[in-house]
Amino acid sequence: MGKQRVLSGIQPTGDLHLGNYLGAIRNWVEIQQEFDSFLFMADLHAITVPQDPKLLADSTYKVAALYLACGIDLEHATIFVQSHVPAHSELAWLLMCITPLNWLEDMIQFKEKAVKQGENVGAGLLNYPVLQAADILLYEPDKVPVGEDQKQHLELTRDIAARLNYQFGSETQPILKLPEPMIRAAGARVMSLTDGTKKMSKSDPSDLSRISLLDPPEQIQHKIKRCKTDPVRGLQFDDAARPECHNLLSLYMIFSNQSKEAVAQECADMGWGQFKPLLTDTLITALKPIQEKYTQIRAEPGYLDAVLHDGKQKAEAIANFTLNKVKQALGFSIPT
Repeated sequence: MGKQRVLSGIQPTGDLHLGNYLGAIRNWVEIQQEFDSFLFMADLHAITVPQDPKLLADSTYKVAALYLACGIDLEHATIFVQSHVPAHSELAWLLMCITPLNWLEDMIQFKEKAVKQGENVGAGLLNYPVLQAADILLYEPDKVPVGEDQKQHLELTRDIAARLNYQFGSETQPILKLPEPMIRAAGARVMSLTDGTKKMSKSDPSDLSRISLLDPPEQIQHKIKRCKTDPVRGLQFDDAARPECHNLLSLYMIFSNQSKEAVAQECADMGWGQFKPLLTDTLITALKPIQEKYTQIRAEPGYLDAVLHDGKQKAEAIANFTLNKVKQALGFSIPT
């Protein structure tokens, strides 16, 4: 028996932050020896909202370099760019033609983002869950790491695959594998530094709301100094009235590699003036090896091109096989 396959990706928009690291990349690193990992940069998804064409390609390379800098091992993982594998777009179109419109209109993220974009909302925002389904189904993964905000999209992916199998396959010979969710461990959800009730996000207009993985020490210090706190002395976890306190203590716990009990005891009598420098030093120390490795990777001419070329070839071999299965089931001729 070979390793089970997992697939995941991140949009190359904005700078990757602590939420991306703790919510996704760190988990990929921890499981990579156990699974055959396919990890991509979702640049096709990025353009569902306006992007600067001058920045998109470099942002894609930046994310690829950060995957490696954070510890993704090419012995166990394949890294590739979504748009480098045309099968993603082609399967998305085929799946779009069998996906009921009301399934897409019911997606929570579409409703939320469409309100923000107003009359300028593009059809891509409505249809991108089908592209996401194609991303997943092409590689027939056994598991897909998801957080709470992505569970609905994976459920849609399974529904689309089941619909295709029912209409064009059979119970004994399904066309596509239905992937299972790999639910992230509790506690990986990182909240905004300016509002402890909201998730840390690249799309937040305030740069002070997040710590980016490549933030220099002085910027980390400034953001922690300015982050939202409360006037209460003594810091504690799990107080619903103090979400920022819980969030900052959680970050300190994770990056200092201590237990929740140890941190609770250490910080029980602290004020913010004592705790913030402690958290700042901890984050700077933890991010330093990632930043140094990133700088080394970006300075090596041609290295990322070679990594992504190799990743494209490995990804295409699997993706094209799956695509042809779907096309044959739908009645298309396959070129020899």
